[in-house]
Amino acid sequence: MRDLLQVHRQAHGTRVAYADRTMPRVSDRRPFVIPVFLPQAGCPHQCAFCNQATIADSANRDFDQAAFDALVERFITYQRREPDVTQLAFYGGNFLGLEADRMRRYLDWAAVYVQRGMVDSLRFSTRPDTISPASLALIQDDAIRTVELGVQSMDDRVLERAQRGHQTVETVRAVSLLKRAGYEIGLQIMTGLPGDTRDSALATVEAVIDLAPAFVRIYPLLVLAGSPLAADYAAGRYQPSNLAESIDLVARMWLMLTAAGIRVIRMGLQDGPGLANPDKVLAGPHHPAFGERVMGHIFRNMADTALNHAPPASGCAALRVNPRRLSVATGPRRRHLIHLKETHRLVSLKVAGDERLPLNQLEVDNL
Repeated sequence: MRDLLQVHRQAHGTRVAYADRTMPRVSDRRPFVIPVFLPQAGCPHQCAFCNQATIADSANRDFDQAAFDALVERFITYQRREPDVTQLAFYGGNFLGLEADRMRRYLDWAAVYVQRGMVDSLRFSTRPDTISPASLALIQDDAIRTVELGVQSMDDRVLERAQRGHQTVETVRAVSLLKRAGYEIGLQIMTGLPGDTRDSALATVEAVIDLAPAFVRIYPLLVLAGSPLAADYAAGRYQPSNLAESIDLVARMWLMLTAAGIRVIRMGLQDGPGLANPDKVLAGPHHPAFGERVMGHIFRNMADTALNHAPPASGCAALRVNPRRLSVATGPRRRHLIHLKETHRLVSLKVAGDERLPLNQLEVDNL
């Protein structure tokens, strides 16, 4: 990881930064997303790792209009602020794989909220092999802004073992068609798939960078009860990555994507009642704050790098980060600071927020 960090010596210490070429937002506020979950709806088969009912804590379901309206309006009341952008999103299934009349029904219901000005645009997730000129023609007049593709891997061997039913060539073609149609594109990738290695996972990131999506989600694989992979795990044919390995790998992936100007909007599955149940998540690197652990790992490595370059002769040092990075720099129960003091044999290590520092920088001064 440290080969992706930039080190600058200063008069009294060291500044370490990672390359951040993500385009700055007009506002730091994220869009407000109203999620409509359609667990495994429209999927042609069940992938080896998948059981969307566990992730969404609900079975595959259809909505009537009353239930759809109740769900959307309930989320609208959750808003604590006036958002810059509100999107209504169809997640958890293969949206373009739905029966045409069911898909049209959902889009027509969603269009009502766009027409009322309560929703700015729509988004959905789908498989790469559902993107075609014909399928895009069906939605060209709808207020769809964002399309997310479940890519998972850019290694055909890994895709085959995961029983995805598509190849990387279809992902490349799908991205090209979506770009030509003017959609914002997000790609979802996984780590820890059967047959995947650290090298092949990083090769997937390099291939994703070449595709230049607007954003990426990274999901470490969890062994879900009811998934085909659960039987392989029970029989000892599959062993998931542990939490430390996954955090280290995803941290490197995050740094690579950020340096290429691609935003990573999620690391790890969003926690919920289903994932908190040990009868549903059998194994794998689950943590309710996985993304924060990844960022903490990055900043601990930054501090380690700075102290290695300029060891404090007095045994005292001061660590400074942007105030918004204080929690990840210190770690849970100040774990990162304890590690740094022990590793570098420090008598004292102070930490403070400094508004002048960008989010991607850390400074260590020798006192």
